[in-house]
Amino acid sequence: MLYDWIKAGHVISLIAWMAGMLYLPRLFVYHASLPPGSEAQSATFKVMERRLLKAIMNPAMIATWVFGLALAWMSGFYASPWLQAKFVLVLAMSGIHGWLARMVKDFAADRNTRGHRFYRVLNEVPTLLMIGIVILAIVKPGP
Repeated sequence: MLYDWIKAGHVISLIAWMAGMLYLPRLFVYHASLPPGSEAQSATFKVMERRLLKAIMNPAMIATWVFGLALAWMSGFYASPWLQAKFVLVLAMSGIHGWLARMVKDFAADRNTRGHRFYRVLNEVPTLLMIGIVILAIVKPGP
C-alpha cells in the first residue's frame, strides 16, 4: 500500500513539474517579445517567472526525484536497463530545469540576449524528454 502512495506522489509531483517546465519557456517567449520600454510588463513577467520556478517547479522537481528514487529502491527496478535509460532522461530534464532557472535570473537582471524564437524551440525540449520518459516507464522495453 505504501508503494502505491509513493507512486501517486511521484505522478502528482511529476505533473506539477512538467506543467512548469512547459509553461516557463512560454513565459520567456512573451517576455522576450516585449518592445523596449515595457518596464511594467517586464516586471510582471519577472514576478511570474520567479514564482513559477520557486513555488512550483523547484519543489515539484525535488519531490519527483525523492518519490522516484524511493520507487526504484522499493521495486528493485534500479538495475533494469529501461529504468537506467529513464534515469538518463530525467537527468537531462533536471539539467534543462537548471538552465531555465539560470534564464529566470538573466531575465530578472535584464540580461536576456535571446529572441522569442529561441524560447519557442526550447519549449519543445521538455516535451520530447517527457515522451521518452513516459514510454520507458509504461512500456519498460528491454530483455
